[in-house]
Amino acid sequence: MSESDDANSRASSRNQQRLVYVPLAAALAAALIVSLVMVVVALQTNEPAPVARPVASATPTPTPTPSPTGPCAEQATEPFTPKQITVPGIIRDAKVVALPRDGSNVPGVPPTSAKQAIAWDRPPGIRPGEPKGNVLINTHTWPDGSALGNEFLSKLKVGTRIIVRNGDVELCYEVDKEIEVLASDGYPPYYDKEGPHQLALLVCSGKRLGPGEWTHRTIWFASPVES
Repeated sequence: MSESDDANSRASSRNQQRLVYVPLAAALAAALIVSLVMVVVALQTNEPAPVARPVASATPTPTPTPSPTGPCAEQATEPFTPKQITVPGIIRDAKVVALPRDGSNVPGVPPTSAKQAIAWDRPPGIRPGEPKGNVLINTHTWPDGSALGNEFLSKLKVGTRIIVRNGDVELCYEVDKEIEVLASDGYPPYYDKEGPHQLALLVCSGKRLGPGEWTHRTIWFASPVES
């Protein structure tokens, strides 16, 4: 082969290589462009949602505290005559009988027919709501356990409330002391008129000796409840 033929052969080979590389480069460039476009689209599609800014809320208006209702919510501010007594869990609206003292200066007791009634030592005895002194009340105890005094002996405890009423007027007390004394000894503090204002409830207790005669007296003292 002559030198001229060899040169022509090499030139032809280079031209063929150019024909192969040019379309390949164009295809690669097109693929790169498509890939870039797809990335841009993907970024736009997956763009995160804007972050919501917190909205300042108005300060809530405090709910007013309701006024207390029910027993002991609004209590008497002046002395009054008791008409009914309620002891939750024991008696509701027991009738109060205002009685004078007997010839021995002992507070009167309810009639024997009124086993659920409560006697009150009427004036000059102390009324509920007085600034000082004991409001004296009492009730019957029966040997068959059927009187109100029997209920008090089995159920009335320190911490129990006693609600004294006259219609819509009321005063609440809470038992803070219970004692039992010999009937023969008496208990002078029961009659106190000068000490702190209290309710003093007395019933017969101990052993029954005969009609209306028992060996002991049980007394509960109750102080006014603050409204």
